[in-house]
Amino acid sequence: MALDHCAPYPRLLGDIGGTHARFGWIQSADVGIAHIGTYACSEYEGLGAAIAGYLEEHRRPAPVSCALGIATPVVSDSVTMTNRAWSFSISDIRRRFGLERLVVLNDFAALALSIPTLAPQELRPVGGGQAIAGATVAILGAGSGLGVSGLMAVHGSLVPITGEGGHASLGASEAIEDRLLSILRGWFGHVSAERVLSGPGIVNLYRASCELAGLPAEPLEPPEVTARAVQGIDACCSDAIALFFGFLGSFAGNLALTLGARGGVYIGGGIVPQLGDRIRTSGFRERFESKGRYRDYLAHIPTWVIADPAAVALRGANRGLDDPGSGLRVAAPA
Repeated sequence: MALDHCAPYPRLLGDIGGTHARFGWIQSADVGIAHIGTYACSEYEGLGAAIAGYLEEHRRPAPVSCALGIATPVVSDSVTMTNRAWSFSISDIRRRFGLERLVVLNDFAALALSIPTLAPQELRPVGGGQAIAGATVAILGAGSGLGVSGLMAVHGSLVPITGEGGHASLGASEAIEDRLLSILRGWFGHVSAERVLSGPGIVNLYRASCELAGLPAEPLEPPEVTARAVQGIDACCSDAIALFFGFLGSFAGNLALTLGARGGVYIGGGIVPQLGDRIRTSGFRERFESKGRYRDYLAHIPTWVIADPAAVALRGANRGLDDPGSGLRVAAPA
């Protein structure tokens, strides 16, 4: 169905992850995103309730347009989240809030759409390299799960590449990783990249490190593992974070090779930005480039950490409202 490119105002924007939902509001075309609020998904029975809670708290009326980036594949009107027990119908959400236009897209497609809007101060470089203007870029990020996307120039438009690369099988590059993956296969059968490159994945790495060391694992949550590693008070936690960055570098390098991402690799998600400069002193960049004959190819590709990816993703969702395209599911008036 044909839609005018410019969606009407006011607009509600959302970035919906497995742990938190963040919303923002744009009142008119001449102002930026305001009234940003973050909510624990566990406190709401579903997406509709979270939206209603945001509107009530910020005393906003029902929006005219809405764009939601969500951490799951969006392939039909019915959407079920991967890492949160939320399911909803896109058309039902549109009717419930009386929306003139609703766009629902994968959260990393939204993050991809935001890439052209990023200012230098919103990025932290890791390693060297020089981006080639107009070339494909790669985006990945660890949070409740592992998101993967890209951005490709097609006929003068930037089109997000959507997929579920976080669920691809994970490989090992070092002997210790071989032993660790053997443990994880015993626990899960198939070991995807998300099994280690996520919040739950950090706990998996910690537990497996304890098993390799012959030590009992404590019932730690992801923030506790990272805090102990940063403080240097638990060797298994430190090993877990070192393994995390090693796997992340290998995975990011594989993604750059697969997409030919000479426009650079951007790292979002909730975990890496919160760890500050730790990625720079880790094995991430060495593992990113360590691809045999293609080391020099990867050495020329820059990598950046997006300082506040959740806020940036709201900007990407907003762009999706004005340029519905690949990877976006649009619900228009009946």
